[in-house]
Amino acid sequence: MRVAANRTSMAMVAGVWHVGFALAVALTLLATGVSAQAYPTKPVRVIVPFGAGAPDTVARLIGQQLASQMSQSFVVENRPGANGVIGTDAVAKAAPDGYTVLIVSASMAVNPSIYKKLPYDVQRDLVPVTNICSTEALILGVHPSVPAQSARELIALARKPDSNLSYGSPGVGNTLHLAGELFNARAGTKMVHVPYKGAGPAITALIANEIQVMFLTPPLSLPHIKAGKLRALAYTGKRRASFLPDVPTMAEAGVPNMEIDGGWHGMFVPANTPAPIVARLAAEVKAALGVALVQERLAALGLEPIGTPPEVFKPFVEQQIKAFAEMVKLAGIQPE
Repeated sequence: MRVAANRTSMAMVAGVWHVGFALAVALTLLATGVSAQAYPTKPVRVIVPFGAGAPDTVARLIGQQLASQMSQSFVVENRPGANGVIGTDAVAKAAPDGYTVLIVSASMAVNPSIYKKLPYDVQRDLVPVTNICSTEALILGVHPSVPAQSARELIALARKPDSNLSYGSPGVGNTLHLAGELFNARAGTKMVHVPYKGAGPAITALIANEIQVMFLTPPLSLPHIKAGKLRALAYTGKRRASFLPDVPTMAEAGVPNMEIDGGWHGMFVPANTPAPIVARLAAEVKAALGVALVQERLAALGLEPIGTPPEVFKPFVEQQIKAFAEMVKLAGIQPE
């Protein structure tokens, strides 16, 4: 009888514990749901791990629209350095509450292959929210003083022992750096790479003729190309760009196997950010991309709105990490 009574007592205690645990879980979920619905209740930091450049432009455009939609400030904070590693690390180590988000270029998928040791793990410490927009391809550009009117002429010039041509990029391992190294490999040239702290400083150096060649993203380069400050020689897409119809593709220009995507700009948050908040951010960005003015401004920059949900963006990022690893190996870049 005593054993039976003890068993009954233990069962009652266990039952009470399970009910209490279930209630606690329910309250936690309810609290999360409520916070997601109310979110954001204070300004949101949008960290861009670069200076002036396409990610910064995209962040400010989307941030402004999100502020309008969500009635809260989205404050862009630039933290350039180490090809985006410094700013990305700041987000990876931030509180997972939705008040610190990262807007970054495809270079974040390159870094795992460029650096032997990163202070964070892209797939473990960050949650992909959405692929905001993408660039179809890159532009091979030169300073107007370069005596080359085509990619073939540039290659012939670069092959000369005394050419001393150099090409720039936003940093070691950046997608534009990879494009330059692939060009060297495909064309049999040895142009010297000069890394800068962001696309803005790099393109400024190109305009100033500190460097002579650069693979360019349309958002920053189109105004300078149209103003005659830079000359476009070729486009790395499968077909010519609608915004540069007179510029041949790399294949048309006589450089095969140089089809390169222009990259993407995505939003990430720290790991363990509540799923409802991740979903809310993704939905709000998708809505922002549906606004006519936002679409017009992106189109003017040569950017295509995407807005994929987290469940689609996550495997895409994983695939990109693998693809860039192969590209880094092909370009012969050694991890630092």
